[in-house]
Amino acid sequence: MKLICTQENLKRAIGAVERAAGRQSALPVLANVLLETEAGRLKLSTTNLEIGIVARIGAKVESEGSLTVPVKILSQFVGNLPTTEVVTLEETAQSLLVSCGGYRVKIKGLPASDFPIIPEKKNTRMIEVPAQSLKTALSRLLPCVALQDTRLELSGVNFLFSEKEVALAATDSFRLAEEIFSLEKYLEEATLAELTAIGSLILPATTLLEVSRAIAPTHKTLSMTIDENQAFFEMEGVEVISRLILGKFPDYRQIMPREFSFSATIEKESFLRSLRIASVFAAGEIAIELVPEEEKIVVEAVSSGVGEQRAEVPAKFSKGDGRLRAVFPPKSLLDGVGFMETSSIAFLANTPGTPVALSMTDGDVPRPGFTYIMMPIQK
Repeated sequence: MKLICTQENLKRAIGAVERAAGRQSALPVLANVLLETEAGRLKLSTTNLEIGIVARIGAKVESEGSLTVPVKILSQFVGNLPTTEVVTLEETAQSLLVSCGGYRVKIKGLPASDFPIIPEKKNTRMIEVPAQSLKTALSRLLPCVALQDTRLELSGVNFLFSEKEVALAATDSFRLAEEIFSLEKYLEEATLAELTAIGSLILPATTLLEVSRAIAPTHKTLSMTIDENQAFFEMEGVEVISRLILGKFPDYRQIMPREFSFSATIEKESFLRSLRIASVFAAGEIAIELVPEEEKIVVEAVSSGVGEQRAEVPAKFSKGDGRLRAVFPPKSLLDGVGFMETSSIAFLANTPGTPVALSMTDGDVPRPGFTYIMMPIQK
């Protein structure tokens, strides 16, 4: 194998794939990147046996071939090369010679035959997904995934396809986030039937984190293909491949309240500031009291070792009779309010022990799409 490519393209491709490299000492080849020529291009692949990432870049191929080398060493060398130079890669005696201008290294490798096979999709039908909508949704959903749970289905994000839209949801059993966005303008009629057939599926959070990282600000859409318990995401030269999580995601819509007896609109930054101050004094919980008759929400926290805090935040109530007081973990509140991108948010509740919802509003007008549900601490 011998080829020439630009330092800029090679650095970008290595950066796209290196995070999927494994670190298992029992399989040293998993720490390597597979370099191989393919139809006049350079193909780079890494895997940790759960996720595979493949990147392709243009190259001047002088001879075909393949080899694996430690991705970390290759990344550090290429990353420090001059950005205006071209790089020559040449396989020789199970090593890779890399040269660029006056710089030259020889990296010992392992045979390409030792590298695990990364699945290739057989289904050619792709679903076009709005890239920036997906990236935004994942930024709000991934923090809600269960990190340590014996229930494997909670370690991922559920995709629920219905006609012309997709609902993404994640939960750790104590809080839940759901984001819905339309696929209508990205779909062909033939694909609608396939979406209905797919129904729902669960993708690992680790996979979706890599997908989110691979989405650049310039990406408008990405392609998603489901094929034999595998998911393939493609975006401008980078492909992320992952298994699906087998299992059934909780029927969360059964526990999402449809009506609320308390509904308050709050200025986001004022509420968030009060929560940040309260978290300094919180001993694992922050109390929220809704006071409709005084048009305010009271935020309180008490710590025997630090002291106590109380803040009053103005609120506009469209519903509410009497008072309601509920207690929440600080992280649930801070994350939920922090996820909101509007200047005002809605705080919706029923009783001290039932789920509370947060959503975005444009003034008094609800903004559909994202909903955050959290359970109060039961006293």
